Amino acid sequence: MSDIIRLLPDSVANQIAAGEVIQRPASVIKELVENAIDAGAKHIDVSVTDAGKTSIQVIDDGKGMSETDARLAFERHATSKIREASDLFALHTMGFRGEALASIAAVAQVELRTCQAGEQLGTSIIISGSKVESQEAVACPQGSNFIVRNLFFNVPARRKFLKSNQTELSNILAEFERIALVNPEVTFTLHHNDTEILNLPAIQLRQRIMGVFGKKLNQELLSLDIDTTMVKIHGFIGKPETARKKGARQFFFVNGRYMRHPYFHKAVADAYENLIPAGEQVSYFIYFDVDPANIDVNIHPTKTEIKFENEQAIWQILSAAVKETLGRFNAVPSIDFDTEGMPDIPAFEASPYSLVQPPKTSYDPSYNPFDMSPLPPSSYSSASYTPSSAYAPKKPATSWEPLFHGLEKGREPEGQEGTLAPEEGYVEDASASMPGEPTLYDALPKESVVEKVAQHYQYKGSYILTSVKSGLMIIDQQRAHIRILYDQYMAQIEKRQSISQRMLFPDMVHFSPAEVPVLEEIMEDLKALGFDLSSLGGGTYAINGIPSGIEGLNPETLVTNMVQTALEKGCKVKEEVQSLLALSLAKAAAIVPGQVLTNEEMNNLVDGLFAVATPNYTPDGKTVLSVLKEEDLEKLFK
Repeated sequence: MSDIIRLLPDSVANQIAAGEVIQRPASVIKELVENAIDAGAKHIDVSVTDAGKTSIQVIDDGKGMSETDARLAFERHATSKIREASDLFALHTMGFRGEALASIAAVAQVELRTCQAGEQLGTSIIISGSKVESQEAVACPQGSNFIVRNLFFNVPARRKFLKSNQTELSNILAEFERIALVNPEVTFTLHHNDTEILNLPAIQLRQRIMGVFGKKLNQELLSLDIDTTMVKIHGFIGKPETARKKGARQFFFVNGRYMRHPYFHKAVADAYENLIPAGEQVSYFIYFDVDPANIDVNIHPTKTEIKFENEQAIWQILSAAVKETLGRFNAVPSIDFDTEGMPDIPAFEASPYSLVQPPKTSYDPSYNPFDMSPLPPSSYSSASYTPSSAYAPKKPATSWEPLFHGLEKGREPEGQEGTLAPEEGYVEDASASMPGEPTLYDALPKESVVEKVAQHYQYKGSYILTSVKSGLMIIDQQRAHIRILYDQYMAQIEKRQSISQRMLFPDMVHFSPAEVPVLEEIMEDLKALGFDLSSLGGGTYAINGIPSGIEGLNPETLVTNMVQTALEKGCKVKEEVQSLLALSLAKAAAIVPGQVLTNEEMNNLVDGLFAVATPNYTPDGKTVLSVLKEEDLEKLFK
């Protein structure tokens, strides 16, 4: 029998390795920029064309490479960062595996020009699909200049699964942000299709954060700083009042390296418990400095998963540090009962800053509550009210028989309106809105209104109960409204006939460089919904108009949440993006649990629900209604 095991060629092995290391254009930029930082660069310029699909260029002023090093750098497992296995536990560089350049060269066409300090000539080398095509001496400045063209040209399946240019550019910017945030002493520039996207001069850390995410963030951050023998933690955390459901900037770095760490994230979240609403998050930029021997970064080729030797102890230190910072800046509400040295204040006397002043009280020695009967509430007044004046001498009880006059024949008593006879199936609705007050009824289709409104019942302000032939139907009123609004917004997007309401004073909203491409990609759909945004430069946009009918909602939060949703989902198909926008706006504009509805509003909501094509489920698959069958009801009372 012949042998079947054989050694793979280097080119094939490199392509296999590239599958983990180089996933998209952003991966190439991450590896090349980190190499530049390891080389001691102080200026790094990145230029991309077509979101990196056509070309990526990274120029640095680092130490450069010799002719031999330039050739050897593209070999697999060739590195200047470590010499032996023990060096893995004393890492002070970003890279160390020696796989990045070999992986890039395996799936792209690469040109490198590099020169060391003091040398007259540098080296130019061209590699395509792991094959060296040429190497020669050239005149070039100190440092390295990498040009990567036609990424995945020889792996068409991988290239086919790259997403839209806007999505890929957003991923590039996200990687660029992480590197820029941990290296404030380095000057960075980023160009896309010859247009400058970012220009970040060397500056202090807090100013670097402002340069990336906008100056508004400066007012939201508190300084965090603690130094122990085990770990040094510093950076910034957000104030509790800045919490939001989406769009929080959350970053962990350890020894100059970005990392994901859900366990440490929980330490921060626990510190904010009871300070922020459930489901909301705050921004934070937290930097850990630990002994390299106490962490393991060799978990995954992307090096974003890191193990700590003293993980639980660091968790406790981090949690205590965040709590201490919140307390130090009075971010945690406190109650002080120390009244020593304070003048006596009457128990019911309000502060001069109180919005509602409690009434003055008087003492009546002849007052006996058992000889009095309470006056109706309408007789109270803030000017004359006293505890004794709220009661009056008892009057003879009114005969109860006249109260039932008119009911014997199933009609209303004379002079009274709004109460129908029981056999007609109507009851007076005490929760009806005041005249002129806008209600849910006004926003629902008028064709669903009938002359005689069917009776529905509301349970705890969240569910609508109504009888059907098969039993009792229970409808989640918020989900029903989301279902109705979603179909309306989708129709607006398709017809491009939405009504936009101009804002008297435009709101300003700032987006990070990674969010701007996503916003531009969904801009047309936002306009179709009724949003009118104009760019002011630097990632800042003015919201000049909003969709009609969503008054009272925060436009800045709405737009930010929709951009974040599109960024998280990374949808490539336009229809999916449109659906996400419509669903996001519908959830924001829908009635909230606990909102009391009139019977007419409930009837309109039910009619509107059954006018849509799929009333049983929300667009994201949640149950809208359920029917408790009549036979099941009967079983409950047997």
